[in-house]
Amino acid sequence: MKNILFGLIFFLLILPLGCGVYSFTGGSTGDAKTIQIDFFQNTAVLVEPTLSQSFTLALQDLFLRQTNLKLTDSGGDLHFEGEITQYRIIPIAATAEQTAAQNRLTIAVRVRFYNRLNEEDNFEQVFSFYSDYDGSLQLTGGVLESAYEEIFDRLTQDIFNAAVAKW
Repeated sequence: MKNILFGLIFFLLILPLGCGVYSFTGGSTGDAKTIQIDFFQNTAVLVEPTLSQSFTLALQDLFLRQTNLKLTDSGGDLHFEGEITQYRIIPIAATAEQTAAQNRLTIAVRVRFYNRLNEEDNFEQVFSFYSDYDGSLQLTGGVLESAYEEIFDRLTQDIFNAAVAKW
């Protein structure tokens, strides 16, 4: 009985030490304490009014949820800036009546990442993803929100992986 009790106490004391090294997200922010994510201006030919703010907030939200970093307006240990370079809608499937059966919204973002604590991690890269939707629907309201959610989930996760997960 003493051995079981001793084993249980030992396990409970050692468990927290072992878990501190790992991250469930696969990301490592090193010694960074703050993150700065600047507003991503929409420079695409086709401009959707809410896109810049929605994307910037989605990127900030991902980092705040998956790391212990504090958001700052300037001088962040990790710093993201960039612009939305593409917002494009194209038909990807046609009907017999020569109309679009399915459309694709593609968004591309140019990201410049600066790690003030380790400049070897700095990069500039374009990230792009798409969402397909029924050609009979207008890209407004719930259809637009669903497309944004799908695209932003992928774009922000790809940016996170490139910056802190090194995938």
